[in-house]
This record gives sequence, C-alpha cells and structure tokens, in this order.
Amino acid sequence: MNTMDSFLSIFNQYNWNEVKERIYSKTKADVEAALVRQSRTLDDFMALISPAGAAYLEPMAQLSQHLTQQRFGKTIQLYVPMYLSNECNNICTYCGFSLDNKVRRRTLSATEIIQEATAIKAMGYEHVLLVTGEANHTVHVPYFKNALTLLRDHFAHISMEVQPLDEADYRELIAEGLHTVLVYQETYHREDYKKHHPKGKKSNFQYRIETPDRLGRAGVHKIGLGVLIGLEDWRTDSFFTALHLQYLERTYWQTKYSISFPRLRPFSGGLEPKVEMVDRELVQLICAWRIFNQEVELSLSTRELPRFRDHVIRLGITSISAGSKTNPGGYAVEPESLEQFEIADERSAAEMARVIADIGYEPVWKDWDMNLSKP
Repeated sequence: MNTMDSFLSIFNQYNWNEVKERIYSKTKADVEAALVRQSRTLDDFMALISPAGAAYLEPMAQLSQHLTQQRFGKTIQLYVPMYLSNECNNICTYCGFSLDNKVRRRTLSATEIIQEATAIKAMGYEHVLLVTGEANHTVHVPYFKNALTLLRDHFAHISMEVQPLDEADYRELIAEGLHTVLVYQETYHREDYKKHHPKGKKSNFQYRIETPDRLGRAGVHKIGLGVLIGLEDWRTDSFFTALHLQYLERTYWQTKYSISFPRLRPFSGGLEPKVEMVDRELVQLICAWRIFNQEVELSLSTRELPRFRDHVIRLGITSISAGSKTNPGGYAVEPESLEQFEIADERSAAEMARVIADIGYEPVWKDWDMNLSKP
C-alpha cells in the first residue's frame, strides 16, 4: 500500500508533542465555544478532552445524552466476545496472551466452536465478537473462514478482533459473513508502540495503522477503532483516534464506525498503566466523542465496574458486552483456561438486560441481519 493512499500520510504530518501541547493549552473559552457550535472540528474535540474541559462535565453529559438519544434513541446493543484461541506469536507488554507468558495454549476445534456458540445463543445473543491471539500458523484465514461458515447461520451479526490481514483476506472473510472488524492501534505514539510490541508481526506500526484502509477498500460494513487507555497520554491518543476516524469517514463513507474505550486491566504478569485515567476522565472522553461525532457508535466492555457502566449507559454509549469470558472455551468448553485480562463486571447477559430496561432503555439483541444484505 502506498502511504500516500492511506491514513499514514496524514498521520506523518503531525507531531505528538505539539498535539499534546495544543490540547493542554486549551482554555475554558475554547470549551464553551465547542459546546455551543452545531458542528465541531478536531480543534473543538481537543478542547472537550482537555484539562479545561473537565470543569464542564455536567453540560457535556447533558448534551451527550441529548445527542445520543436524538440519533440512536434509548437503545443499547448487546454483544459478547467468543475467544477462539489464546495462541500468539507477539510479545505485548500488556496482554495475558503474550508469547513470553508461559501458559498452556489452546485453539478451539470446529466442535468446540459450536459448543461455545450454543452456550452463547442460550444467553440470548445474536451479536458475537470472535477474538484470537495473533498466531498466523494456527489462527489464519482458512481457520477464520471455517469459523464464519460454522457460525453465520447461528448469529445475525459476526464481528472479529484478530490480527491485521491483507485486503484480499478481508474480502474473502466478508464473503463468508464477516460484518465488523475491530482493530485497535493500542497507541499512536510511535516510540511507545515499539516499546510495548518488541517482537512479532504486531511490532510493525505502519502495517497496523494502515489496517483500517485495507478494511475500507475491502468494503467491510463496520470498522471499530480505539486505543488501550493507559499506555500513553489518553488525551493525545484520543486526538489521533479522532483524526483517524475523520479521515476514514471521508474516504470510506459507506462504512460505519465504532469507538471503544478499553482501559488497561490486570492480567497474569501485569503492566501498570503509564497514565492513570480516573472515572471522571473516561466520562469526559465518552461525552466528548458523542459531541464531536453524532454518528459513531460508542462501545463499552466488561473491563469497567458495574456502577460505572450503569451510569454511562445514559450518557452516550450505544453498545455494551455482558457475561463475557476472555478465555478460549470460557462459556462451555474450558471455563478455567487463561484469561486475556480480568473482567470487572461479572453480571450475566440477563442481569445486564434488566439493568438497561430498569433505567428506561431498550436492550437490543439484534439490530442487523447479514441475510438482509444478500441480493
């Protein structure tokens, strides 16, 4: 891929430290101006996520709630991850699946995939997110194609969070029923990215940052973006995520987009966050995203505590997971295998649905059907 035909050409025009300085120099007047505008720029987003923006949490929350209900109604989409494999060729400092973490590895067989699917269906789910480590010798395109073939008649919506692939590979998987791909940059800080990914294909910063371009060209229905909050300054990383999203929306305008907010969680051998993000700051970030972009879907996982998740449902989140297991076979096959990270909200899908209903929102199990997209 020519860098002139990808986000990298735009990314290279920015300097991390200069962007950070611009964010931290925003004033209350900048925040107030961003709040009253009908259409917001990236400069407004900087103001909303800045330290100055923290003093405006209440008006930001009210506006975010209004804009979310205006676009999405009072609905929350429910999804669940299905971990297919914990095999991985990468060394990543923050992940329980890292190659240097000496644990027993396993990859689900076809029979085990169906067992997991049956357990997930019994929970009520129609939207499943397939997750693996990055091990090209075992969890590769043929494995993914087989998994999609096994699962596409069981679920209305299949997403994947696996290693970045080539454009031709994505086209093959889309033809087999793949709907959405999540690909987190982890951090847009080039030097820190290398520090946290010292070995494996994931250490290639350029290949990873250009993955959404390959997905856009392949014609995927939806792309999920995000960073791992805690690896670097969350405000600066969030700006680069917004820059990336803005480029993608303009370039691949037929594709839908989502943003996730994973905060660094403990795992076996854990990494302490470089930058701690407190709950108020995550609320600020979620509201800033909604005020900046009314179309993007905002997703929150079970990494967060129950009380926090219940609170932010009203403020801008549109999709949420529940009853999640972050280990291969965690629902039926092998519940005690190694988790990728610790879950903070262990409530079941049914419990989460009741919580959503109790606050006056509608839990949505199915909002799209792949069969409707077929000619």
